[in-house]
Parts: sequence; C-alpha cells; structure tokens
Amino acid sequence: MTLNLLNNDAANPDSDATLQVEIAAKPAVSLFPDSSKESNNNSDHASKPNETLRPNFWSRFTLSELNHSEWEALCDGCGSCCLIKYIDEDENGDVDEEIVEYTDVTCQLMDCATGYCQHYATRQEHVPDCIQLTMDNLPQMMWLPSHCAYKRLYKGQNLPSWHLLLTQDVVVTQQQMRAANVGVAGRCVSETGMSDEEMETRVVNWVQV
Repeated sequence: MTLNLLNNDAANPDSDATLQVEIAAKPAVSLFPDSSKESNNNSDHASKPNETLRPNFWSRFTLSELNHSEWEALCDGCGSCCLIKYIDEDENGDVDEEIVEYTDVTCQLMDCATGYCQHYATRQEHVPDCIQLTMDNLPQMMWLPSHCAYKRLYKGQNLPSWHLLLTQDVVVTQQQMRAANVGVAGRCVSETGMSDEEMETRVVNWVQV
C-alpha cells in the first residue's frame, strides 16, 4: 500500500485547505505547559536549534521537510496516543484500523485531570518504551486517531478545523476539541496498579480511528 507524504489538498485550488492562516514565522506555540521548562534540562531537546514555524508549513511542505519545531507543533495534545490500546496487525505489520480498540487507561505519566503528560520532554527517561513518533515509524502508526494531524497529513487530508495552528488560540482550540469529543482530559485513568484483566474491561468508543 502506497501512502502520500504530501498534503495533496494544498495543491488543489478547489479544496478547503486553500483557506490559509497567514502567520509570521515565530517560535512554536505549545499545548504542553511543562515542555519548555523540561526541555531546557534535556540534552536531546537542548541540542535542537531555536527553530521557528514557517507560515502555513503544514500545507507547503511534506512531513519529511519539517523542522523539529514544526513537527512538534502538529501535535494537538489530545493524549489519545498515550491510551493503552489493542491493535491487530497482519504478518506485514500493517494495522487493521477497523478493529483497533482503545481503552480509557493511560500511561503512568499522564495527568488525567489536564490530559497532559507530566514529563513530556523527558518522557522516555521515565518510560523507556514510550513510542516517539517520527517520519520513519509513522507508516506503522495508523492506529492513531482519525483527528491526528500526523496521520491526516500523511494521508493527504487537512488539519482539523480546531487545530491550534489554525485557531492560534489555545483556549479556543481546547473548547472546540471538547465540543468535538476529542481528548482524554477528565475521562482517563492511570495504568498504575491496574491488572491486565481489568484493563480489558475498559475499552471505550470515543476514540475514532
């Protein structure tokens, strides 16, 4: 199966994606309150240049052409990827999106009240097997929710209308995400102390793949 790394809608003058948000190049706006503070103490993040967001980068460049700040800015902070899920893969490692089952059980680092990772920038130091999404492993991550910007751009789709890159307003984005039934804040539980048997009873249907 061949998937396009380009946002094809950007080249289509009749597409809704032609509605551009003209913003000057500037540092990334983050939905993660602690990420900038922690990144100063993390060697991997500290080594990254102080990159800026190029105007409308999500529609002008392929995912592989994005700089580190632009890649991080695509994350909408929903927290769904941090939920424990049951994934069915075929012999080639391809995921059947129709039968991915999400639970409401999340990684031990998640603050279930806010829906934010408590140690986002240094999460792999705390949870070594935490998956870090990259351009290389994205093709194997089609279990991501349907609203995920990485998945949508990979498939040639638009950003969701409530995405922070479009609204440029954290409060508005959070309000619209709640209205769209997106995000784990206030409705997830920690995996800490939970048995596998109990986890299997906590499959939910509010994450759309």
